[in-house]
Amino acid sequence: MKYKVSIDVSTVYELLGSFMIYATRKWTDNLDIGKQLITDMDERLPQHVRVQFSNARIWPLADYDVLYALIMLRGEQQTIPDFLKWIETSPVEQLHERLVLHLPLLTRNELSRIREHYSPLMKLWYEYYFKTVERDLSQLLEEDAEEKKALLPKMDDENLIEYASGGVILDSVPQEHVILFPGTHFRPINTYCFYENTLLLQYPIDVPEEDEDEPPVVLLRMTEALADPERLRLLRYIADDPKAVSEMAAELGQPYEELMHHLMILRAAGLLRSHLKSENNERFSLRPDGASELQMFLENYIRLS
Repeated sequence: MKYKVSIDVSTVYELLGSFMIYATRKWTDNLDIGKQLITDMDERLPQHVRVQFSNARIWPLADYDVLYALIMLRGEQQTIPDFLKWIETSPVEQLHERLVLHLPLLTRNELSRIREHYSPLMKLWYEYYFKTVERDLSQLLEEDAEEKKALLPKMDDENLIEYASGGVILDSVPQEHVILFPGTHFRPINTYCFYENTLLLQYPIDVPEEDEDEPPVVLLRMTEALADPERLRLLRYIADDPKAVSEMAAELGQPYEELMHHLMILRAAGLLRSHLKSENNERFSLRPDGASELQMFLENYIRLS
């Protein structure tokens, strides 16, 4: 299927992604920075601020679809302070008019609640955390986005999406417009939002390694993923055809949650591809390049020539 692919880049996406990790405390077992970010910020934040953030743990995850859509529609509000001021001061009717094209079921009351809940917390997150890392991350994000933009006229849509995302295959999704944006806090996994005619897909980029004598993170992900015999058997089972988690659970007689945990580790290690058809329809298959990349990273680290 032919998609209209574009590359977006903004530290506002990264602000929200890092806030989402800390506020929800989900996915941390599969993120490079997840547990450390939570530990560091729990120690750094004043007690009254931590209490305010704790309220967000019970709010609907669907709220983040609305917040990501606002970033996607930010227009001239390119800086984080400008963006936060825009969503805080714009009339709800005006914001809703723009959002409803992408989220037709969103009501004005829901939008008002989301703005009231998240605006002050995102301002606090920016002041206490993100402002300290923004400059360094901005350069990394901009450089990677420029690389992907240069590939737009050179690669077909599906190959570019798979390359940028490290293995996401779009299985004839109905969304014609795909917006890719780079991020670091969710590495090494992808996050995505399905809208009316747009798929917003975050792809992870690695930060530079500080110590060349230490094994690179990407190699550690691979070797740790393959160290478990259960995951090795799972790779062999998946090798034939793409399979959904529910299908695997029924055929293998294993709990859905346990299988999903193993699949997330293998996917994060770059050993699986993710076939997306819709928000709740995902299948997994073996990523052919995974084994060769393992050999390359291992040889580079131990300096085999």
